[in-house]
Amino acid sequence: MLENSARRRLLVGIVAMAVVVLLWASFALTLRGVEGSTLTTVDLSMVRFAIPVAVLAPWLPRAVREVQAERPATVLLLLAGGLPHFLVSALGAQLAPAALVGLIIPGTVPLFVTALAVAGGRARIPGRQLASVALIVVGVAVAAVMTSATVPPVGIGVLLTAGFVWAVYTTGLKRSSLSLTSTVLVVCAPAALAALALGLSGAMPSHLLSGTARPGDVVLFAVLQGLGTGVVSTIAYAHAVRVLGSGIAATAGALSPVAAALLAVPLLGEPLTIGVVAAMTVIVAGVLLFNAPRRRRRARRRTDAAPRPPRPVAAPALGA
Repeated sequence: MLENSARRRLLVGIVAMAVVVLLWASFALTLRGVEGSTLTTVDLSMVRFAIPVAVLAPWLPRAVREVQAERPATVLLLLAGGLPHFLVSALGAQLAPAALVGLIIPGTVPLFVTALAVAGGRARIPGRQLASVALIVVGVAVAAVMTSATVPPVGIGVLLTAGFVWAVYTTGLKRSSLSLTSTVLVVCAPAALAALALGLSGAMPSHLLSGTARPGDVVLFAVLQGLGTGVVSTIAYAHAVRVLGSGIAATAGALSPVAAALLAVPLLGEPLTIGVVAAMTVIVAGVLLFNAPRRRRRARRRTDAAPRPPRPVAAPALGA
């Protein structure tokens, strides 16, 4: 009986991780696909962030209490994962194909997390982590060179900026003591209000507020971005980590760029070029190396042994 229960838990964990990979891939696909819809970027951001707030509204009072007890600097880092990251990512999606959006943004997070750790004064970076960062840098260079005919340098630069912003958010997550629901709410609630303000003020055009957006487009993007990326992927990833372990979940999560690139071919008509495949191979290898579990060493009884550096933390699901 216990063995069957364990198998069911394992199966549920695998299914949850598969759902996460597809939803993470949909983040890049929907950012690209919004251009062919009646929604604007600010419309998509309103849908993306308002729905998680509505779903998690019963937890708002607890989130407020937890935020009041959190350090203000940490809250500011978390806010970077909301509207700032979304708008920069959306701009990058206008300049580059979905394959590069899904590859460079999450793929460069380990690079920037390491850079922020060094800037913050961490004395020593593990050799494996340095090797993974080197692979990611090489992969980005390959992407820039081999896609230069179709993707302007500013497009690569914007995607790198989005990866950096997400690394800032990741740093905030590592410092935060907020619960999962409070983290989602602290990211999404201010982002939804800011997006609404941009639309109402006319700073960014909104077809949703003007009533010209097609209901079908609203429903489609609400399901994929609001419910899918905003709620389901976050909960499913947390469950997968609990069942499969963080190392396996993070390694499986590295497949999301591959899924985004493959799905972009039939859904968006974007070809899978040699340059994208080459860059994907190198960057995904770097991400896998970054998240690979470390070999356990026998504990030494020496009391004067130097403390080990913190273990690398896998990037969380895009969009909190």
